[in-house]
Amino acid sequence: MTHPSSVDVALVYPPACDPTAPYLAVPMLTGFLRAKGVRVLPIDANLEAFDQILEPEPMARLEQRIEAGIKTLEARPALDHEAQLRYLALLRARGDAASVPSGIADAKAILRDEARFYDPASYDAATRTIDAALRVISAAHHPLHLDFTAYRTPFGLLSQDEIRRMGAPEVDPFDDYVQNTLVPRLRESGARIVGISVCFPGQLQPAYAFAWKLKAALPGVHIVGGGPGLTQMLIRLRGTALAEALGPFDSVVVFEGENTLLRLWESIRDGADLRTIPNLVLRDPLLGARFLSGHGMEDLRALPAPDFEGLPLNQYLAPALTIPYDPTRGCYWGKCTFCHYGLAEVGTAAYRERDVPAMVEHLRALSVTYNTKHFYFSQDSVAPKTILKLAEALIAAGLDLRWGTDLKPEKYLTPARAQTLRDAGAVACALGVESGNDRVLGLIDKGAPVSVVSDVVDRLSAVGVAAEAMCFTDFPTESFDEAMDTLDFLEERADRVAVYIVGEFGLTHGSLVAQDPPRFGVKDVWQLDGDRLGLSLFFAPTTPWKSGEEKDAVDARLEELSDRWTLRPYPWAGAVSTAHTLLHYARFGAGAFRDEARKATSRVLGARSFDADTAFDLARVASAEGREAAVWQTLVYERRHVSREAYAELSSKLPATKAASARYRFAPEVAPVPRRRPARGRRPSHAHSSAR
Repeated sequence: MTHPSSVDVALVYPPACDPTAPYLAVPMLTGFLRAKGVRVLPIDANLEAFDQILEPEPMARLEQRIEAGIKTLEARPALDHEAQLRYLALLRARGDAASVPSGIADAKAILRDEARFYDPASYDAATRTIDAALRVISAAHHPLHLDFTAYRTPFGLLSQDEIRRMGAPEVDPFDDYVQNTLVPRLRESGARIVGISVCFPGQLQPAYAFAWKLKAALPGVHIVGGGPGLTQMLIRLRGTALAEALGPFDSVVVFEGENTLLRLWESIRDGADLRTIPNLVLRDPLLGARFLSGHGMEDLRALPAPDFEGLPLNQYLAPALTIPYDPTRGCYWGKCTFCHYGLAEVGTAAYRERDVPAMVEHLRALSVTYNTKHFYFSQDSVAPKTILKLAEALIAAGLDLRWGTDLKPEKYLTPARAQTLRDAGAVACALGVESGNDRVLGLIDKGAPVSVVSDVVDRLSAVGVAAEAMCFTDFPTESFDEAMDTLDFLEERADRVAVYIVGEFGLTHGSLVAQDPPRFGVKDVWQLDGDRLGLSLFFAPTTPWKSGEEKDAVDARLEELSDRWTLRPYPWAGAVSTAHTLLHYARFGAGAFRDEARKATSRVLGARSFDADTAFDLARVASAEGREAAVWQTLVYERRHVSREAYAELSSKLPATKAASARYRFAPEVAPVPRRRPARGRRPSHAHSSAR
């Protein structure tokens, strides 16, 4: 392990992401730099920050904060619009907040304990408790929404000023971790470069907040950002807008980072000019900021295996380690019109592969070094021929692994080839089904009709490989009936689809739909004035695709369909492509989440309920949510402008709610329930007095 005081480069992976297994970005950079003689300190700050706050004492402090917030608001004679929203958030989380402190430690312990992890009731209770804790964190830092895929505040990514405002200690749940754990550790390490890897949108706001705080605390350290989350934003900006987006970063690596980061370290070590480094965004006294374009793609065959040494591998919220590995990069198909994924200007990055013998040796070494047989082959989409060659090589090498991967459904996957994948240790393949309608698949340019997709599901399921379906509705021009075709596809294959996800189409800057809107029935695409980082992208169809009633009918059908499976939110078991789901397949088989379709078998650990009086009637306060939606409809679709001032102008005109006391039952996971007041002459129960 690298000694903390002998570090050249520290690599930080920030929240908010999956804390059940390491992600690939930092280990890949670590392996490459260490192979070049660079001393690296890898830090999974996502895991560490969540692990620190998901503890009894911090959660108890948040409960106190929620109660204090309620008390402050209830001292007012009336609540304006924004106060109503905060009051509602605090009261809805009150039951969670009263329960979580006594159960959170056991919840984490269950997820790390093999026996209890695989016990359905224990697992369900643990994940529900942690989800409740996330709701408490969000409410205590209102208007934050935090989970393991998202970190959102209404104005947080509009500008650097807003990022810094929402990174203040009182509104940033990770401030204590940064100031009292991360900063001292980096200072002690002596690292001259601190890199922050931003892979997903949910990391953007925390990454910027981390960088501002690190820059203030470590003024002599070069703070560099990188990863898809920053790349896809920065490559669209120029000049002063690019300089604004740099914010606290001294530089940002765009596209793939191995050689650029190495050049950065060598240049800082040698005192050389950074402006000659390709794909490195730097400030420029004349232009604001700029970067020299480079090829942006590494030769994957020349890269070493990822290096996880130095990460807290026994701290992840899982009983066994699942290692991510990249046999390929980019997408071999690369034509889907909705897609903008990874380190590419448009679409997906060009497809590259490692040599199959190297893949086998990497996997053998990783399995031995980290004492695990569980792997997820993490790439955009691997060619079916390549995954088959790897499977054959794994069988020939006698490696006993259990693995999952993402796969594009192709007729190439015959029953015999599906069996080969299974014999090589495959337990799951997440399939890009997208739609159950051939016309929509044609617009997506998926390259395979519904009949082929169905055959692949059947063939994988028949040999015991979990076929996971990744779908979405509302692709441009998709009709109500065509959306229902996708849900019909899932229902008709309920005995063969292992788990599924049905999302909703969202427009991204680098997709082919955004490049040629009229071709897809989109008449207008716009960004919001006031969004100085250019992250927002909205669109209007040429003609409406579905009525509001039809959208509601799709949602209702989805709700009904979900009863056929035990589905949980990411990253828990029952979600697509997660470590926990993979572990459950390895233990229980491809049918782990269907057939019996377990209902909730438990409750939040430490659950308690109580009655309490409130100074405001929640039924009246809840009406503020509809008004809030109307405000944002006006800002986004009518004015096409967003700012704190514009929001305040509209929200200040909304009605206040006067005090009107009521009584409610508070419990975890559910909205407060109205209660009758005690009959006259009986002793009233006070808050928490009827806890059980």
